[in-house]
Amino acid sequence: MGQREEIELKFRIYDGTDIGHHSYAPSMTVANLKKRLLAEWPQAKTVTPKSANEVKLIHSGRILENNKTLADSRITSANQPGGGAVIMHAVVQPLVPKQKKTDKNQKDMQKMNSCSCTLL
Repeated sequence: MGQREEIELKFRIYDGTDIGHHSYAPSMTVANLKKRLLAEWPQAKTVTPKSANEVKLIHSGRILENNKTLADSRITSANQPGGGAVIMHAVVQPLVPKQKKTDKNQKDMQKMNSCSCTLL
């Protein structure tokens, strides 16, 4: 298993369509892979990510971390029968804006999180 050998990948999106079928270097980071995938994302789809941060890549049941390389994530084409492409799932998860806590919300949370005991 040589580190210089490129890995053939394709990404399956929510409707079963495969995109981004290319060979990638094992040294490519997941963040760069997401950026490249975002550029190739079909714009006619109903679910389209607005940024690379909205894309989650899943391989073997694990969500890949942005700062890791393909090699760090243990993605190799050696496990593929017939030497085919490794299939990953690309899921769009829109970013949710953080909600500011108001005084009322804080008081409600304090009521919910408090407990009391009565000893007779």
